[in-house]
Amino acid sequence: MSPRRLAPLLLLATFLTAGGALAQDKGSVNPKPLPPLANPNDPDLAAKELFARKLLPSKGAAHVIGSYTKGCIGGAEQMPLNGDNWQVMRLSRNRSYGHPEMIALIKRLAAKARKDAGWPGILVGDIAQPRGGPALSGHASHQIGLDADIWLTPMPDRRLSREEREDMSAVMMVRHDRLDIDPKVFTPGHVLVLRDAAREPAVQRIFVNAAIKKALCREAKGDRAWLSKIRPWWGHDYHFHIRMHCPPGAGECEGQPSQSEDEGCKPADLAYWFSDAVLHPKPPPEPPKPKPPMTLAQMPAACKAVLHGADAKP
Repeated sequence: MSPRRLAPLLLLATFLTAGGALAQDKGSVNPKPLPPLANPNDPDLAAKELFARKLLPSKGAAHVIGSYTKGCIGGAEQMPLNGDNWQVMRLSRNRSYGHPEMIALIKRLAAKARKDAGWPGILVGDIAQPRGGPALSGHASHQIGLDADIWLTPMPDRRLSREEREDMSAVMMVRHDRLDIDPKVFTPGHVLVLRDAAREPAVQRIFVNAAIKKALCREAKGDRAWLSKIRPWWGHDYHFHIRMHCPPGAGECEGQPSQSEDEGCKPADLAYWFSDAVLHPKPPPEPPKPKPPMTLAQMPAACKAVLHGADAKP
């Protein structure tokens, strides 16, 4: 990879790794509401300040607007906080909303984790805010209800307390030297759960740490076509990130191009991720200037209606 291309990727890596760290931050049992905005109509106000203050979805049928990193969702559905084989974590974030097809997919995956991997169930991380949009911390994506984080820590065989859901840390799956998984914690069950998620037709791709991709390439048996959906990406040491295709008929949804159907397991496919420049990046000579936050005017026009629409019934 050329130095010209590597430099911006390293800056991106720094940003995304920071986002991943924020995703592991503890929550609060008694979160304080955000204070009212002095001037919510200020055209320079960050859109994240507006979307973070919406506590309920907008009324109406589910509809996705924009892209994974610049968009919103109307009529989102909330993931039930408890199920027979799932529990939602970090409740104080209020990011358990998604497109109904995403909610249904997570429920199916939770059942498969019990059936195929023998897990009691799964722990569900961030999906999206009630109306999607940019969040105050932790993610550039997760804006349209078609992204979801699933912890790589199996659900305990008991109901977690509210305190545990806010304070409990996910387990690090990657070895200290970052070159492979930690075999003490990454098990054959993890392979089966990731396989089940990737085999869902509606799943577009799944992001994991490169060491996890490496382990999957080594351990996967039988039909390995699902490996093409597993993509190495920064900051996914503790959880995996499911991304769905735009739902059928969602004309305002901007998806991603489909990736190659190749397994992505050749040494050349993974070499970049295990290079010294990626594993031990050097800080830039000068810290990059912070990018101005996205404003509502920079988002798809229809997101304004979603933001100001009537609340759905809680």
